[in-house]
This record gives sequence, structure tokens and C-alpha cells, in this order.
Amino acid sequence: MSLRNIAIIAHVDHGKTTLVDQLLAQSGIFRANEAHAERAMDSNDQERERGITILAKCTSVLWHGEAGDTRINIIDTPGHADFGGEVERILGMVDGCVLLVDAEEGVMPQTKFVLGKALKMGLRPIVCLNKVDRPHADPDRVLNDAFDLFAAMGATDDQLDFPHLYASGKQGWATLDMNKPSETLAPLFDLIVSHVPEPKAVARKDEPFQILSVLIENDPFLGRLLTGRIESGKATPGLAIHALGIDGREVERGRITKVLAFRGLKRQPIEDAEAGDIVAIAGLSKATVADTLCAMEVAEALPAQPIDPPTISMTVSVNDSPLAGREGDKVQSRVIAARLLKEAESNVAIRVTETSEKDAYEVAGRGELQLGVLIESMRREGFELSISRPRVVFQTDAETGERMEPIEDVMIDVDEEFTGIVIEKLSARKAELKDMGPSGAGKTRISLMSPSRSLIGYQGEFLTDTRGSGVLNRVFSHYEPYKGAIDAGRKGVLVSNSDGETAAYALWNLEERGTMFVGAGEKTYQGMIIGENSRSDDLDVNPMKAKQLTNVRASGKDEAVRLTPPRRPTLEQAIAYIEEDELVEVTPKSIRLRKKVLNPSFRKKRVKED
Repeated sequence: MSLRNIAIIAHVDHGKTTLVDQLLAQSGIFRANEAHAERAMDSNDQERERGITILAKCTSVLWHGEAGDTRINIIDTPGHADFGGEVERILGMVDGCVLLVDAEEGVMPQTKFVLGKALKMGLRPIVCLNKVDRPHADPDRVLNDAFDLFAAMGATDDQLDFPHLYASGKQGWATLDMNKPSETLAPLFDLIVSHVPEPKAVARKDEPFQILSVLIENDPFLGRLLTGRIESGKATPGLAIHALGIDGREVERGRITKVLAFRGLKRQPIEDAEAGDIVAIAGLSKATVADTLCAMEVAEALPAQPIDPPTISMTVSVNDSPLAGREGDKVQSRVIAARLLKEAESNVAIRVTETSEKDAYEVAGRGELQLGVLIESMRREGFELSISRPRVVFQTDAETGERMEPIEDVMIDVDEEFTGIVIEKLSARKAELKDMGPSGAGKTRISLMSPSRSLIGYQGEFLTDTRGSGVLNRVFSHYEPYKGAIDAGRKGVLVSNSDGETAAYALWNLEERGTMFVGAGEKTYQGMIIGENSRSDDLDVNPMKAKQLTNVRASGKDEAVRLTPPRRPTLEQAIAYIEEDELVEVTPKSIRLRKKVLNPSFRKKRVKED
């Protein structure tokens, strides 16, 4: 039986996981009576809620096609730039990839990002124009754009000569020619088998065992599982192995206790796995991502893929508010530190360092979404945390000593009537307009280069400006000299001046001052932010002031108090909203905004000192 390893890469929302669903279903993985969920590969809670892929996952199908029986290992990769670290490692395990492009939206910044990684590694992609059944689909234009992108990214002649097909992942069909309709994905399966080469490692099956670990996870029964492609030899349970770091030093020794292969959606133990196959190995407790697991006689480590540097960081510290410890059970700094270090071990795009402040850790990653997903996971596990405003990670030019900042490639699709305000706002934030033109269906596509700093907190404002109809995509491009101060123009906040429970009467009187973040009967404390001021300065207010009663009037007589529903920020909105002197308090049940210094008299003093 021959073997093929492929990755499915695309921009977020172009239909990768839906296509994998159909590939699994049509290869006979599911029994006729077996219930299976939509987007079966998105197994994580947050992936289902957000509708995006966060973690790269492996599956395999057996295909009986024109070339006989073939086992195809398929890896579903994330489409969001923030999770690019997953894509970079995964592409080292495969020998080919299917680049999915939406036949209506066309080539997007993230398509450019994942394609660049694939071309750099010498892969020859198959281009699949997905969603061709959509009303405004224009597959010919998108195919030309894809070719131009390949050429612009410096593709070789071999890579430029890419095969392409038209598909509808949702309806489960693919065809090489739009005039010859098809009802199945058989053309895609056969194209994968004919175009993607067999793993080179197959020729090294008689050499000593070697595998490079690219994914790590913990199993409650088997312990640490390390996944990768076997580069040479065979893996069998009981084989004595050792783990080598990137620099070749020995990390630990042990034995393989289990070899697990991907068969459909399940992992099954197998007796032996040969070179070229993608498997998970149990038995080691210290080895991690980018380590080489090999037979005892091997002394050289396999080269690991370099990972792009993090561009955004934030400080995660112990929750020290007056309401701390009431909702979560993991509140100590050592527990928080252990959890962050465990995350950094399995996710190479995240970097954790201890700061000079006590009980605080700096977590650096690719973007607000990636850091938001990590904090949301910790929150669901019962952690209580304080989070600072995200900051960009600056670099220093080695030659000139100049301060460099990350620049992002931004692509915006928006209704024509909103183009003016979007360009005006982003130009004020030091973004440079590169290109602008119609993208069909009354939409305009705007391309810009913008400092990462200016996009922190802009997403919410962008959705307000475009009445929720705009789509903003961004991806890290390069570092450029520092562009100077940026005025994001946020308004001031309303800060509670005492501890207690909010009163409806007080909030009703405060509504003319601005927008509320809390409702009536909620616990607040001195220094907690309860709303946004309609002016630019911060205002200390009393949200607990009840109505004064006299012997003449009863409390319910006058005008009935009707409150506007509060604007409750989500975790990502809260992180992007706060300023340097503020924190987000995150607990399993609540997200609260607060000032770093709770006492108002100390706060004013600090401002004077600054």
C-alpha cells in the first residue's frame, strides 16, 4: 500500500475543515449508522464556538482509486495568522499540500502567509478553488490572482506549474473542468495520489529509527504523546530510544511504550510503524516539540523548522482585586506559572518570561486572538488572573541601533459607503494605503501596511464604523523603523469610588455621563471601571447611591427606573480596550475592568509623578 502525507492550508473561513469532513465521509471512515458532528476535526470547545481551527490535527483515510490502495494522512491546519506557529511546524511533516482559495473572496493575506511557508519548504501545492457554487463566485479571476501570488512569492517553475480543480466542500464534489460536473471528491483524491510524491523517508526504512517531534499533548493514561513523521527506520513498542535537543545534547532516555497511528478520527495502537508514516509515540516524559527521538546509536539531531518571532506581549499576574478568590480555585502565582510554561512547551509560537514585578509573567505571542484563546482556556480551567494591555515586541536594528516595530499587511473588504471613514481612521494611526479597488457585490477592497500597535483595539471600532458589515484580515509582514506616537483616541472611563453592590437608581443617574459596563445589583469595588465616560477624562463616581426616602414619598412612587442594558465586553474586547494604567480581571464567571492603582488619591499622585 502506498502512502501520501498532505496538509490542507488556507485563509481562515475558506472551508478547510468542512472539506476534510467530506473527505472523511467519502472515504468510508464513518459507518452508515454512525453519527458524526459537523466540522468533526474542530474537537476543541473554543474551536466550535468561534468557528475557527486553533490547533493543527491529523487524520488519515484509505483511498481505493485509479492507482490502487493508498493511505492518505491529512493534516487540517489553522487559517488564522495568530496560530501560524502550528502551520510552520506541520508543513515539515508533509510532502504536499492542498491550497484552498475561496472562489468569491479570492487571495487574502493569510493565503499569502501559508503559501509562503509551503513554497519555502519546496512543496508543490495543488490549488483548489472552493465554494464555486456561491452566487458571486469568479473562479477564473481567483485562479489568475493565485498564479500572480505564486509568481510574486518567488515560486519555482515546478511550483508555478500547479494543478488546480474546482470544488464545493460543503456539497462534497470536485472537478477538474467546470463543464464536466462531478458528484464526489474522487478527482481530488486521485489528484493527490498522482501529484504528491511518496515520502522520501520510505527509502530509509532499514536505517536506525528517527522521528522529529512537532506536536505534543498529554493523555491521562499514556502520559506525554509526541507526534511526528518517522524519518527513518521502524517504531515498535519496547524499542529503547533517547531524545536529542536541537543542539544535539541528550534530553532523556526511555522506551517506546505505545505507537499510535491515526485511523480516521481515532488513534489506534499499532505493532510497528514504518518510515514516512505520521504517528504519536508514548514513553518519554521530558522530550518536547522540536526534539529528535531516535534509536540509541543515533547521535545527530534532525534539523527543526525555525519559527517566526512573537510580535505582541502582555503581562499575566495574580488577581489581587478585593473580589479575588471567590470564583476560581487556581489563584496562586506558582500554579499560574506552571500552566503558562506548560502552554509554552507545546505551543512554540508562545514565549513566557518572568518579569521584575513579583507574581507576574510576560507572555508573548502572535496576536491578540492567540493570547485571548490561551486566557479563555485558563479561565475555563478555574484560573483567576489579571491581564495588562497588549504591547508590541520591539526589536533593535543590529547595524544602526534603531528601534524597529512589527508591520502588518492589512486587507479590508467593506461596503463602498464606509471606505472614507476606514481610511481616515487608519491613516490617523500611521497606516499607509497600498491599493484600493472594487471586489464585486458593491464591496471595496482596501490594502494597507500598518504598524501592529495601531491595530490593537481597532477591531471593535472598525465594526462600529462599518455597521458590522466590514471584514478585516491582517498578517505579520516585517519589521520597520519606529513610526512615532499614535493617538488611538479612546475616551475616559467611569471608575467606582467605593465597595458594594450597584444600585439601579445610581446607574440611572450616571447614564447621561456615558455607557455602562455593569447592571444593577452587581458587586463592585473601589477602582473598578464600571463604564465609559462620554468625555476624554476619567471620572470617579458612586454607583451605589440609593434614593433618599422621606416620610412623604415612598421609594417606588416617582418615575420608574428603566436602565439601558449594559455593554458587556468580551475577553478580547476587554484586553484591547484597556489603557496602560488599567487591567482586566479574569475569573471563571466574570470579566471586570479595573485601574492598576485602586485608590483614587494614589492614582492622581502617580499621574503627577509620570
